[in-house]
Amino acid sequence: MAIGMGLGIKQAATNAFFPLSPLHLPFFLRHSFLPFRLHVLATDIPRSSAFSSFGTSSVNIMSWPCLLRNGYGRVQMSGRQDIIAISSWNAAPCKSRSVVAAASAETLVTKKERPSAGNSSAIEKKDSDGPDRTSWRPSIDFKWIRDNKDAMAANVINRKTAADVEKVVQLYEQSCHLRGEVDKLRAERNAVANAMKGKVEASKREELIEQGKQLKERLAGLEEQLTKISELLYFEGQRIPNTTHPSVPIGPEENAVVRKQVGVKREFTFPVKDHMELGLALDLFDFEAAAEVSGNKFYYLKNEAVLLELALINWSVAQLTRKGFVPLSTPDIVRSNVVEKCGFQPRGQNTQIYSIEGTDLCLAGTAEIPVGGLYMDQIVSNSVLPLKLVAFSHCFRTEAGAAGSATRGLYRVHQFSKVEMFIICCPEHSEAFHEELISIEEELFDSLGLHFKILDMATEDLGAPAHRKFDIEAWMPGLDRYGEISSASNCTDYQSRRLNIRYRPVSEALAVKKVKGSLPPLQFVHTLNATACAVPRMIISILENYQQEDGSIIIPEVLQPYMGGLGFIRARKL
Repeated sequence: MAIGMGLGIKQAATNAFFPLSPLHLPFFLRHSFLPFRLHVLATDIPRSSAFSSFGTSSVNIMSWPCLLRNGYGRVQMSGRQDIIAISSWNAAPCKSRSVVAAASAETLVTKKERPSAGNSSAIEKKDSDGPDRTSWRPSIDFKWIRDNKDAMAANVINRKTAADVEKVVQLYEQSCHLRGEVDKLRAERNAVANAMKGKVEASKREELIEQGKQLKERLAGLEEQLTKISELLYFEGQRIPNTTHPSVPIGPEENAVVRKQVGVKREFTFPVKDHMELGLALDLFDFEAAAEVSGNKFYYLKNEAVLLELALINWSVAQLTRKGFVPLSTPDIVRSNVVEKCGFQPRGQNTQIYSIEGTDLCLAGTAEIPVGGLYMDQIVSNSVLPLKLVAFSHCFRTEAGAAGSATRGLYRVHQFSKVEMFIICCPEHSEAFHEELISIEEELFDSLGLHFKILDMATEDLGAPAHRKFDIEAWMPGLDRYGEISSASNCTDYQSRRLNIRYRPVSEALAVKKVKGSLPPLQFVHTLNATACAVPRMIISILENYQQEDGSIIIPEVLQPYMGGLGFIRARKL
């Protein structure tokens, strides 16, 4: 059964039927503000005991729990697991969520784990100097941090972050001590309870009751202390950045090492213009109108600039799908805890993230965030790794602190379109995939005829998630300098420990047998991301490098088929 052909939403109040496609499912299933039922019009739904209880034609998704088995999609709604009656969901483009690309239940296990009020993975945060709201707990290896305290402290210094490794170690040791005391008191309490089960003399029973009360009070006090220490431990632990690759140069951005240069600077026989002068003369964008409508650092693209944007997006996505990347289009709005789990601070000082007031929602600053969230709380089959994804998205950034002539025009803006590569892989392969990503970027930008250099960025320029980062800076003759057009980061298990994305390193044959005790423990995957095309920076590079003496622009040959064969951008005749 094709998912888009046999599903629809029936509103109870009006009895109206609305066709439902796969793109509509996330909205209807997550926004249950109307009573509605999921209708299955096709007849080839497998009849299982779970499904037969719903009847043959409709499923009340407002109330029924379910289990993911035999092709039923599973979603999270209002704190419950609810069913989508789907006989086949071969979502090859995404290979994610509850069903991944035709993998069987024996070879693929996925699960959604949402913390409930009583779940230890949810913590209540208290004040501005520490945790400030109910949040999540990353799977930080505090024992490893304690055992490698000196190396981690040096890493924090090299990166110039605000993390306090010594404080984290002290909190961890306090937590371990308190947990031991709590376990000891719980054992004593259980022993007292067991002693009261049989025949006990009245005086002895009173003594045991009193002893039990004292143990309960002491235990409550220690558990409260442990909760507070644990909250602070995880809050401070989240400040610690990822480890750093030993080859990364230490120091500020200026210490970055050039790995390679590609192409040569173009020589001009006429005065060079920057992209602002070129674009305004060709009527390609309007910053003044955008400033009135939206504010500074917003813009309208017009005429051939719109075609160029679409050409860059379609061309880069096409190149990557040929290399086996699966295309995605991502949400522009994400929950703030997903932003945090990807290593960004949505409400920190000088944050680059826009938060929506009165909600826990943010505008996505990069596709890396919603793409990582796509696999949050999942166990991915070893057989589908690596997952290679290419995502188109809109990006929103506050650009706090950015000013000056170097940021004028399209170079640093609040909103832009971007094509992003994202890889989920086994830990032993992440370095090789990092090299693959940077080689793909090199191939893309070289085919556009750009001159650029590839940099191994220094420690102080690494974001918290990055183990190592390569940047690509293209020559922009109008700006008379190199400008960053891309980066590629290996985040190792930093994001997956927070997003809770795991896999089991085992052969599928062994997994199918399910031999008790033979399966190795789950491990966290590694995640990598790289920019395939940040549209505004690419438009700058093309306009400034391909400008002609008469002010026209040559369209790079590889983009011309994506612009309807257009070879030049020329001034309009009045």
